[in-house]
Order: sequence, then structure tokens, then C-alpha cells
Amino acid sequence: MKANKTQVTEFVLTGLTDRSGLQVPLFLVFLIIYLTTMVGNLALIFLIWKDPHLHTPMYLFLGSLAFADACSSSSVTPKMLMNFLSKNHMISHFECITQFYFCFRCHHRVFPPGSDGLRTTTVALCNPLRFPVVMSNRLCAWLISLSYVIGFLHPTIHVGLLFRLTFCRSNILHHFYCEILPLYTISCTNPSINALVLFIFAAFIQAFTFMTIIVSYTWVLFAILKKKSEKGRSKAFSMCSAHLLSVSLFYGTLFFMYVRPGSGPDQYQDKMYSLFYTIIIPLLNPFIYSPRNREFLGALRKITKK
Repeated sequence: MKANKTQVTEFVLTGLTDRSGLQVPLFLVFLIIYLTTMVGNLALIFLIWKDPHLHTPMYLFLGSLAFADACSSSSVTPKMLMNFLSKNHMISHFECITQFYFCFRCHHRVFPPGSDGLRTTTVALCNPLRFPVVMSNRLCAWLISLSYVIGFLHPTIHVGLLFRLTFCRSNILHHFYCEILPLYTISCTNPSINALVLFIFAAFIQAFTFMTIIVSYTWVLFAILKKKSEKGRSKAFSMCSAHLLSVSLFYGTLFFMYVRPGSGPDQYQDKMYSLFYTIIIPLLNPFIYSPRNREFLGALRKITKK
């Protein structure tokens, strides 16, 4: 009985799999993914910073997105890579909470939110000449700053609620990083309040934001169809499809992770969802946006020539 009441100060991360023969191959795969993710996102940030022609609201948003992706991947992947090659999968209570905070914080994407994003996207497609008036660099910087403030405050609420939980039964986390749902399952304290707050925030921020984007792109679709130029319609569709693909992948996986009914019992499925939005999506975003963008390719040519 005394052992059961002992306060847990360290957790054991079980990782993606316990099969010893897969540890080295998985290490190599995720090392390549991590290096590609960092090179791709940091290259986008460097190009935007280096080329004055890219100092516009759209590229500032993309640069901030690239930073968030690099942050998200770096909060999870290095520890996972270490665990692939190590027999010691322990992580302290403080390290666990810190990893969760930064991972959760980095999930706040920085696309123009709500009605402001809707108006600016529609105006840009209907009348590109008015876009600089509607979305100035100052407004862009304000929106990005707002997203970072919310990004720092939102996980603080969940971290604060985590401190009301006690861990005394088990210290085994069936995950590859300190995800909040597995922490609830091993808590000795009833996590109902934590789970309810998480559900409310997830439903409001993720589901509502995703639906707002879907509605906005319905309006944008009508704006595109009104364009007389076939070339203009093709360019607009290309730009919107890239954005919509990235947003759908990100919010779709988060919705199934935190908002779907019965979220949490299927450990393998939840690991796959987490793997997708913490590691795979940050890898894909640079390839979704930059190859179709002439300005990015032009900036890259200038840098390579120099």
C-alpha cells in the first residue's frame, strides 16, 4: 500500500514500438525526417529574412508558420531519437511538463484568424491591388504577435491544471513524448476537470477555427469563379489548395485526437495522430508552399547565384 502511495517523480516513455529490431531503422528514418524538416523550414525563414521582396504579410505569415513547425518538431523529435538508441527511457516530471508545454504552444498556427483572415484572403483574390491596404505589415505583425500571446497563455492553463494531478499508481506513459491524454490515464487524481477544459478549448479553438476556414474558402471559391482570366483562376486555385491542404491535415488530426468521442483509449491510433501533427505535418509544409511559389524560387536563385 505504501508503494502505491509513493509520489511519481519520473515517467517512462514506451515510444512508438517495443520491438528491438525496429529501433535503429526507426532512428534513421526519423533522423532524416527531422533534418529535412529543420532544413526546409529554416531555409524558408532565411529566404524571407534575406530577400526584401518577401517582406510582405503573406510571407511573414509563412515565415511564422515555418518557425512554429520547426519548434513543434524540435520539442518532440530529439528526445524520441535518443530513446530509439537508449535503454533508459526515463523523463522527469519537470521535463515532461516542459515538453508538453512547448509542444502544445507550437501547435498554435499563425494563419490570419477569423473574419480578418477571411476578408483579406477574399480581397486578395478579388482585387489584389487592395490587398496591401487591407493587410499592412503592421496589421500582420499585430496578428502574429496576438497568435504568440495566445500560444503562450493557452498551454499555461492546461499546465496549471496538470499540477492538481498526482501520479502514484504507474509511471509508464504509452507514448513517444509527454502527451496530455496518457498523463490523465495514469493519474491517481480524477482528471475529469482537466479533460473537460481540454475538450472545451480544443472544440472551440480547433473545430471552430477549422469550420471558419472552410466557410471562408467557400466564399473564396465564388470569388475565384468570378475571375475572367483562366490563368488568374489557375493561380488562385493553386494558392488556396496548398493552404487548405495544410490546414485540413493539421486541424483534422487534432480534431480526431482531442475532440472525437472516446478520445484516448486506442493507444496505437493516438500515437499515429500525434506522430502526424507533431512530425509529419512540419515536414510537409515547406514542400506544400514553396515549390509552387515563384517568389520563393526567385529568391532561392538569387541566393545561390551570390
